[in-house]
Amino acid sequence: MGIFLVSVPVIAVLMFILFKNSRIQHIISLVASSLSIIIAVYLTRNVMLFHSVSYSAWGGIFYIDYLSIIVLDIVLLISLIVSIYSIGYMETEIKHGKIDRSRLSLYYILMYSFIFTMVLALTVKNMGIMWIAIEGTTLSSAFLVGFYNDKCSLEAAWKYVIICSVGIAIAMLGIIFLHLSSIGVLESQQFLDWTALYDNAKSLKSPIVKLAFIFILIGFGTKTGLAPMHTWLPDAHSQAPSPISALLSGVLLNSAMYGIIRAVAIVNRNLGSSIYTGRLLIALGILSIFTAAICILAQKDYKRLLAYSSIEHMGIIAVGIGIFTPLSIFGALLHMINHSLTKSMLFLTSGNILQKYDTKQISKIKGALKLLPVSGIVFLLGLFAIAGMPPFSVFASEFNIIVSIFVAKRFFVGSAFILLLAIIFAGIAVNLFKIFYGNNQEEDLQRGETNIPGTVAIVVLLVVITITGLFIPNELKDLITQAQNIIIGM
Repeated sequence: MGIFLVSVPVIAVLMFILFKNSRIQHIISLVASSLSIIIAVYLTRNVMLFHSVSYSAWGGIFYIDYLSIIVLDIVLLISLIVSIYSIGYMETEIKHGKIDRSRLSLYYILMYSFIFTMVLALTVKNMGIMWIAIEGTTLSSAFLVGFYNDKCSLEAAWKYVIICSVGIAIAMLGIIFLHLSSIGVLESQQFLDWTALYDNAKSLKSPIVKLAFIFILIGFGTKTGLAPMHTWLPDAHSQAPSPISALLSGVLLNSAMYGIIRAVAIVNRNLGSSIYTGRLLIALGILSIFTAAICILAQKDYKRLLAYSSIEHMGIIAVGIGIFTPLSIFGALLHMINHSLTKSMLFLTSGNILQKYDTKQISKIKGALKLLPVSGIVFLLGLFAIAGMPPFSVFASEFNIIVSIFVAKRFFVGSAFILLLAIIFAGIAVNLFKIFYGNNQEEDLQRGETNIPGTVAIVVLLVVITITGLFIPNELKDLITQAQNIIIGM
């Protein structure tokens, strides 16, 4: 079933090539994403029963445990939501003349190639293959960033390719150094196997392991969007079609963060302490939150503002991992889930706003609550949610991380953390809340939603983040706790 999960997006791509009818392509997309979710539920059940799932095919490289299944479930859930939303969104783009109908198949081919690379990265235990898959996410999603073929989107795509390719090359050096640290410790068939590296971490050569972590953090940190390697992210997320923006922010960043977390678990186990990795992660995390705070205050484009918010939340996760206590790790993993659901919802809702007003400029949008009664309310509540206000789920995970910081007696870090979050909330309120009120200047804009299935999907996401802000299901709590134990080494 695990190998079939990797095969589903590949089969979908082949079918998109064969069938050119747009209705059939929409159906193929829905079937592929739904089938992937069914398989993911089966795999999640097996992981909860047996702690991990491995497969002997292809040299035994396929392996899923508590940590990988959490991120994998996020990827596949958001992919299903995006596939539902894409039907109405892309049909509206075709109707408005933004793209030709012939490009719909290209959109789906690239989207499912993108999904395939992320699924592959999360289901293998060989760090070399994981690196290839994460590099593959760049190549497949770059064409989606430049999908509209205008000056801004093409510039964003080139910037994305160049910066992330350099970052991934640096990550490759880190993986090579990690391999060098294991020579004489691991058997040849275990080289680059992160389960073997983790199990034998105490025998690895510590000076080389330290050097390897710096390269891995900078390399995968570039793909994660951590400052100061973040400069590709606002352009790419703002120029891509809104469903792709949801995938980029909601799942791609987590896939790269997953690589960092795996490295952290190995390095801390080798050093017997989290001080070395913790200082680096906390420094980059606070810098990312600070960078996002400054840029959000001055932002005029609502999709770019949401992109800078993603940088903030990746910084929050980095701080949580850097503190490296059971509570902070739990909060960081929970925050990965909460941010993915909330930010995907916001980017999808921003797609409805963009198609209604045909602008990304905040100053040109008025009366969103009147023209888009459902999307407007969801976007307003989503902004409160992403800013960390109760009762939404982001508040719960941020609160866990804040408490863990002060319990660890990192008072300066905690104070800076809270201050920056307050500045970001103020920036979001000052810049974006004005779009909901007033009277629209364009009299020809009709009141009401156009993408009904997509709007239903984002309402479902709003309900989920509200419920999980008040109550975390025991099954989810158990999954996160077991993943936390893997990272800490309990």
